[in-house]
Amino acid sequence: MEKSPNFKILVVGYGSIGQRHTRLLKELGHSVAIVTRYLTNYSPWYPNLEKALHGWNPDYVVIANRTSEHYDSLSVLAETQFEGLVLIEKPLFSKYLDIPAHKFTQAAVAYNLRFHPLLQQLKSIIATSPQVITVNIYIGSYLPDWRSTIDYRQSYSAFTEQGGGVLRDLSHELDYVKWIFGDWKCLTARGGKFSDLEIKSDDVYSLLMETEKAALVSLHMNYLDRTPRREIIVNTVDQTIEVDLIQNLITINGHQSLIPINPDSTYIAEHQAILARDRSTLCTLEEATQTLQTIEIAEKTAIFYTWIQR
Repeated sequence: MEKSPNFKILVVGYGSIGQRHTRLLKELGHSVAIVTRYLTNYSPWYPNLEKALHGWNPDYVVIANRTSEHYDSLSVLAETQFEGLVLIEKPLFSKYLDIPAHKFTQAAVAYNLRFHPLLQQLKSIIATSPQVITVNIYIGSYLPDWRSTIDYRQSYSAFTEQGGGVLRDLSHELDYVKWIFGDWKCLTARGGKFSDLEIKSDDVYSLLMETEKAALVSLHMNYLDRTPRREIIVNTVDQTIEVDLIQNLITINGHQSLIPINPDSTYIAEHQAILARDRSTLCTLEEATQTLQTIEIAEKTAIFYTWIQR
């Protein structure tokens, strides 16, 4: 990894994703403190965000605690007049809320798949395509296999109010649909808790929509696939494009290419972008808020068996 100028960084939350952010930022050569309510051997650490802001005086704050705690953490930063950089793990909040007034230099939401080379290649192709006819997206993996150190029944994924459920957990797909194919024009969905998983959140959702660039987008997501799948198939007027984000393959009209990718690379690129004040690829707070609105609209259409148009 290339070393960059040293920043003082604060990572709020020290679960699996907080630990990953901490490790990568330290490897990039930055000074990193953490906030966690749990006892830890990591140093420096603070028991709450207020003490950390006063004691550490960070340039950049990464909010990586539970989704249900994101709004309160963001509000603390806003109320204390924090003027540095902010990255918030996805989804932005567990439900749609207005963004607190703030003085941040820049704030973004961690939809790091925007930095995946296969999705960037697909976006480049779609940008020059005269017409996108169909888009089929499938993502599925077995929730009990997600976190080896945590009982899935106790994880945030098991509870809608904590930001769990496939619509929120797998909202990367909703973000990149808009990023690549444009905003939706009409939408319907079907989903909920269908399996025997011992959770209180939705485990299956399918969405059908028309977007600005695609006549028909079908998106399926679930917590059930024992063999993980993350695939995109796009039909334009002159190409069939298949993207496999598990195998790192892209196939265009039958011609297959493998693009090896380090699992950390999209996270690294995301941090480097915000530290360089490069807004070109990052997801803004406003865009992430619109994704939350889409989630809530999808839930309404699933309840009332209806379409919603814009």
